[in-house]
Amino acid sequence: MSRLTIFCFLLVIGLSGCGNPPMPHKSETARPMRIVSLDYCADQYVLKFADRDQILAISPDAVKDFSYMRDEAVGVPTVRPVAEDVLILKPDLVVRAYGGGPNAEAFFKRAGIPVLTVGWTSNVDGEEVGSIPSLIQQMADGLGQSEKGRQLISEFRERLARVHKRADGKTALYMTPAGATTGPGSMVHEMLIAAGFENFEDTPGWRSIPLERFAYEQPDVVAAAFFKQKTNHPDSWSPMNHPVAKRQMQDQTVVPLEGAWTACGGWFIIDAIEALAEGGDS
Repeated sequence: MSRLTIFCFLLVIGLSGCGNPPMPHKSETARPMRIVSLDYCADQYVLKFADRDQILAISPDAVKDFSYMRDEAVGVPTVRPVAEDVLILKPDLVVRAYGGGPNAEAFFKRAGIPVLTVGWTSNVDGEEVGSIPSLIQQMADGLGQSEKGRQLISEFRERLARVHKRADGKTALYMTPAGATTGPGSMVHEMLIAAGFENFEDTPGWRSIPLERFAYEQPDVVAAAFFKQKTNHPDSWSPMNHPVAKRQMQDQTVVPLEGAWTACGGWFIIDAIEALAEGGDS
């Protein structure tokens, strides 16, 4: 939103004189009917919950390989996360995780447009804020589709309950083509735990894969995400180009994960959990 200038505010004023969007029937006032989504994390929830006639536009990334709902995004109009482009559509709700930059939420609210923000997730399950079920219901409620949210939570928890929990102490290491991994405190860590593994990376936060540790210790399973996609692939300085890193991909059990399963926090992480649990048993 660095391009937001006085022009944007003049545009708001000008648009206000062009007439407002049709007011919904009184019984439908809780359901927005002119939704604009600004980034692919927000796209997932809009495409999952909103009826097609509720959606004005989604982000250009909605059809990319790292978008879980990419098939549903085909044919839906797109918009850049730029103030002028969004305002001209006269939305009655903007949905975003990061789209438009750090000042986007405050700007659109000043323009009189409600904003629904995709919250941070740090737990696979639970009732507290930060859990996937809590986020699912928050987004469904905000889109006027509360019952769809409850149904998805029920399906999510049923699938999670069916995941076999092993008690053999196997470890798993999450790896990306750029040589990144993560330890406790991340949703990826919670994903590994939910699949029945211990996280091989025991240091909190995101970091490079532990090349030195590979010299004397290896994970039982490598959870490999994004390797099938042409995004985040290694350059000449990437840790993934080191022989000991390549050896993990050759010698250990590798469970390939679609990048879309872990790119954003959402119900789709259950696909990754199921794949890991099944792959770890092979």
